[in-house]
Amino acid sequence: MERLLHYVWKYRLYTTTPLVTTDGTVIQVLDPGIHNTNAGPDFFNAKIKVSGTVWAGSVEIHDKASDWFLHKHNTDKAYNSIILHVTGCDDAAVYRENGELIPQLVLSVPQNIRSNIDWLLLRETPISCLSMIKEIEPLHLSGWMGALLSERLERKTNDIDSLLAQYNNDWNEVFYITLTRNFGFGVNSDAFEWLAKSLPLRYIQKQRGSTSQVEALLFGQAGMLEEEHECHYYRLLQREYQFLRHKFDLKPLDESLFRSLRIRPFNFPHLKLAHLAAIWLQQDTLFSAILEARTTGEIKNFFRVLPSEYWETHYHFRYASVKKEKPIGENALNILLINTVVPMLFAYGQRNRFPEYCERSMRLLESIPAERNSIVSTFTNAGIMVRNAGDTQALIQLKREYCEKKKCLYCRIGFRLIKRSNLPIFASSNKQRIDE
Repeated sequence: MERLLHYVWKYRLYTTTPLVTTDGTVIQVLDPGIHNTNAGPDFFNAKIKVSGTVWAGSVEIHDKASDWFLHKHNTDKAYNSIILHVTGCDDAAVYRENGELIPQLVLSVPQNIRSNIDWLLLRETPISCLSMIKEIEPLHLSGWMGALLSERLERKTNDIDSLLAQYNNDWNEVFYITLTRNFGFGVNSDAFEWLAKSLPLRYIQKQRGSTSQVEALLFGQAGMLEEEHECHYYRLLQREYQFLRHKFDLKPLDESLFRSLRIRPFNFPHLKLAHLAAIWLQQDTLFSAILEARTTGEIKNFFRVLPSEYWETHYHFRYASVKKEKPIGENALNILLINTVVPMLFAYGQRNRFPEYCERSMRLLESIPAERNSIVSTFTNAGIMVRNAGDTQALIQLKREYCEKKKCLYCRIGFRLIKRSNLPIFASSNKQRIDE
């Protein structure tokens, strides 16, 4: 119940007018205040008008008024700034530490709000509002998509900041780790990140004069050179890695960390490592080059590389293929730009206070076609229009951080629907109400 009272107070969803305190005083809420998610009063900097006088201070909310004493607020100096106590049940008068009586308001949750919240939160569907999302006004939907994209970039920026703290603010090293992780394309992302962290970029840079040595470092460190094999090139890589392993004091990973089952040959981790080797053979400090690039095409050209000749006839050391070139596909290029280049540019701009790099990252997203995946298709089939990768990144943020976590109360789409009076009635005898 208290959670609903917070929601109704914060968004002014109460229907009673005028608002009257328990002692009969009429009040007007000028500002409900700023919701406090840490210790202390629930809302700071609230403003209410009482008999022509504006009071400014904090607001505390409880399910029952007696919870004030249960939580010992009456002996806590932090609660002396309370100008209004909001409760769902008036079972006690409340006082400040000095004994002063605090005005108290009994706030009820409107029935339509209760019903709409039940409809959103208690239905056993992956996206509760999917059937009604097309009814949200385009202006509100557009604004929410922009906010979701910012949230997603902020989350990725935080991940990059954590890596920078671990690697002495070395942007090229962090870019190398982030890029390598994203070459795992989901199913092998963790394994590829472990590989990058176990093999510093500087070791690769030192061997850039030799294709076989760069490939030996990547494949050997991934534990992919541990078998007996008749292939001349495989044995060459084995010899090269044994030398480099002792030179750099390396400890290889276990090959079992890398998954190949039920993966298309073009996505085998072996071929992806061959692509990575080709990129680092071509570029010494790739992130520095990307900072200088001006167009999407110029950035993509850094990744448009061909692996070494051996991989023209192989997807895997065990499996030969018909001879053909195996460049990185256009869809894979777009994914690498979305998940690596865009957040790195955004983080670089934010951390160094260069807004032009943040703007470039946003323009880059706008230049990349909309992603094609199950999350995006679910929303587009429901009537949401997507124009580019910025829109699809916003929808991924919506699905993962709000829909899957049932955070409808914090979603602007959920808020618009909760305020309505015509949502379908939710009926289920075996589900608890959200306020119970």
